[in-house]
Amino acid sequence: MKRLISRDLVAWQTKKRRKPLLLQGARQVGKTFLLQEFGNKNFARLHYINFEEQEQLIPVFNGDLNPHRIVQDLSLFLNESIDLKMDLLVLDEIQQCPRALTSLKYFAEKMPELAVCAAGSLLGVHLGESSFPVGKVDELRMFPLTFEEFLMAGPNKMLYDAFESVNDLSPLSEMQHAMLWEEFKLYLVVGGLPEVVATFMEGRDDQFTALQDVRTIQTRLLSEYIADMAKHCGKQNAMHLERLWRNTPAQLGRDQDGSAPKFTFKDVIPGVKGYERLSGTIDWLVAAGLIIRLPIVNSGLLPFTVYSKENFFKLFVFDVGILGALSRLPAKSTLNYQYGTYKGYYAENFVAQEFTAAHRENFACWREKRAEVEFICEVDGSVIPVEIKSGWVTQAKSLGVFYNKYSPPYCAVFSARNMGVNQASNRYYYPLYLASKFPGTVARGLNHV
Repeated sequence: MKRLISRDLVAWQTKKRRKPLLLQGARQVGKTFLLQEFGNKNFARLHYINFEEQEQLIPVFNGDLNPHRIVQDLSLFLNESIDLKMDLLVLDEIQQCPRALTSLKYFAEKMPELAVCAAGSLLGVHLGESSFPVGKVDELRMFPLTFEEFLMAGPNKMLYDAFESVNDLSPLSEMQHAMLWEEFKLYLVVGGLPEVVATFMEGRDDQFTALQDVRTIQTRLLSEYIADMAKHCGKQNAMHLERLWRNTPAQLGRDQDGSAPKFTFKDVIPGVKGYERLSGTIDWLVAAGLIIRLPIVNSGLLPFTVYSKENFFKLFVFDVGILGALSRLPAKSTLNYQYGTYKGYYAENFVAQEFTAAHRENFACWREKRAEVEFICEVDGSVIPVEIKSGWVTQAKSLGVFYNKYSPPYCAVFSARNMGVNQASNRYYYPLYLASKFPGTVARGLNHV
């Protein structure tokens, strides 16, 4: 499957002052496959080391961290010479060898001509005991497949081309919109983990069976994530992590309007009350890349950090497919788009996931008094309110409250509707499946609604 992050890898390869690259992400997002494909395609030879499978190589990094000695020892083990100018060295599962992570500093300083890529889980790299080579590595973050990448992996190239060609708010044809909406609903069930997507795409002609297979794999991956928690933080802490993680979708239906509520701490873990005692557990899940944490701010002004509180936030699951597995929501309910108050949260979770994968870091949730807008985003120095509607009804009273108080350049509404603009209210309408393209070119080709 093609991944958009491949472009970033090529840009890194040709960078003048290239440092060793550290590719991070939650487990099962496709880091290993991506680096192997990149190495085989763009370098004379790929030299691949996996510290989880080849534990015997860990002692190579126990001595001095002179990169010339390390390369010599690795060449001896692999029985192949490593060309410092033509080849790629990949150090996978680097969290299993903390000294290898530290060694990247010396590769940057003493052997900059060698292309070195390291990959590891967020949990192991950031919470491990290794000395992180601050300032000595280039970093990339990898996420599950976005909806765009899901379309790329699908059988209908013309449908992907229609998606890719969108660069303003001119409505798509009704046929294009309807077909993209159906793919969007499938994506809500399948999510973006590569193994799950590949399984679905291989069997999608028999959609019922394919979606059953999808949920089986997602359930297995849930068990593997939980096992990984225990591996890094011990059995007792892992139990707390699992309870909090599973509790994230359990809170979805508390708000009657269907939007994601503020995360509450009561009864999440028996005997553990208040944010202070849960903050470490939440931080672990964020560090592992398994949840997305967004602050709720009480102002529409910049910077958002000034108007946020540490214990006032929303939590989202890193992948909508895993969200479905955690909440045990039948695929049929999602495809029929009939699942009560959960529907609003699914739409919101999807947008949060797409914004995060697009590296839109400066966004938050907004709530003042009784008014609430799902997201506010910093766009070119302005704060743009983004309302999320799961269906075709796009009335948004709180959006009007925000607009009247803060006078943003425009407001954005994501829903099941086609694209367009209401010039009277200065509202721009996007289908939910176009979240990754926001803000896009909103000044061209505007059509009055």
